[in-house]
Amino acid sequence: MTINYSELTIGDKSPIWKRKTSFMEWNRFAAANDEFYLVHMDDQVAIKAENSEGAFGMGHMRFSYLHNAIRDWLGDEIEVKELLCRYTAINQKDDELSAELIVTEKFVNTDNENMLKLSVDVYRQDRISTTPGTALIKFPN
Repeated sequence: MTINYSELTIGDKSPIWKRKTSFMEWNRFAAANDEFYLVHMDDQVAIKAENSEGAFGMGHMRFSYLHNAIRDWLGDEIEVKELLCRYTAINQKDDELSAELIVTEKFVNTDNENMLKLSVDVYRQDRISTTPGTALIKFPN
């Protein structure tokens, strides 16, 4: 485990988890998840769909980035009980995305399990929020 439950306090922030994305990363993700939607692959199709900058990134990819950021910070022994997010902005080719997590709650549930609630988001390099949400994490006892 990367960090112990007892070491965490409300307001703690994860290390920033970064990825630069473009066609290569999008195509790998699409191949693994069967997500070949042309607005993510073809600039002209995306422009016709009213995104003047061309092809744009996949929301599900940012969702997976949140999972990766959680595991990298809290370790593989935790259990992600819930991860909820909204897609509020898109990302373009070559954007650098940063997943950020903040501890908002720490409690023991009725089953005597150590739980953590996080505020989560993925930001573009211009600090525009793209994927705000929450996560509920169970730590091993």
